[in-house]
Amino acid sequence: MRNYAKQNEVRNGFVPQVRRDVAAKLKRLETASCPFANLPEKKRTQWALTKEEMKNCVWLQAEVVAQVEFTEWTPDGHLRHLKFVGLREEGGGRRSART
Repeated sequence: MRNYAKQNEVRNGFVPQVRRDVAAKLKRLETASCPFANLPEKKRTQWALTKEEMKNCVWLQAEVVAQVEFTEWTPDGHLRHLKFVGLREEGGGRRSART
């Protein structure tokens, strides 16, 4: 398993039809274990995901990549003001890079 890092949640761009389409594609990828190496987060910020909040998460195998637009990186390494653009199939998942 790769050591993926959680960046942030995306809400903008998820109109009802897009949510239904994405849910149908992701249902087959559900898994019981968290794939993120940086969770739960040690420092509490508005973007952090705590151990308690993780109990409500549905985890997925890393087989698709969500394409998002964002305005900037926060000082804590999260993305700010995200907008969902789409999903793309990836063989094993390609990491995003901070440039």
